[in-house]
Formats: sequence, structure tokens, C-alpha cells
Amino acid sequence: MYLWRAVDDEGEALDVLVQKRRNKHAALKLLRRRLKNQGIHPETITTDKLASYRAAARDLGLSSRHRPGRHGRK
Repeated sequence: MYLWRAVDDEGEALDVLVQKRRNKHAALKLLRRRLKNQGIHPETITTDKLASYRAAARDLGLSSRHRPGRHGRK
């Protein structure tokens, strides 16, 4: 099982999701859920370097806002 967390720029956990896999489908589920609950699209989305995030951001049209970084931090 894998724990997916969405964290804001202040380090507070926004969302937690437990999935059996670390793939594009799981990343899409997390990103869609966060964007739906947030109501607005953030200026940047910083993630770790997992390729699933890149694929999910591309599918959602957020590639220009996606910044892969070390451990999801700027």
C-alpha cells in the first residue's frame, strides 16, 4: 500500500489517499480530488520526481504548472 499526501506550501496536509499502486491512475485520482476541493488551479504544483505525476499533470493540462522537485518541496 502507498500513502499519497497533498501538502500546501506551509507543510500542512491537505489530503491523504491510500492506494495499492503508484501509477498514473492513482496520481490522477489525487490531483483531481485536490483540484475539485480547492476550487481554483494553483500557480504551481510541486511533486517528487515520480513519473506518474508528470503523466497525470499532462492528462489534466497542467504540465506548464508542474514542477518536479526533491521530495515535493521547492
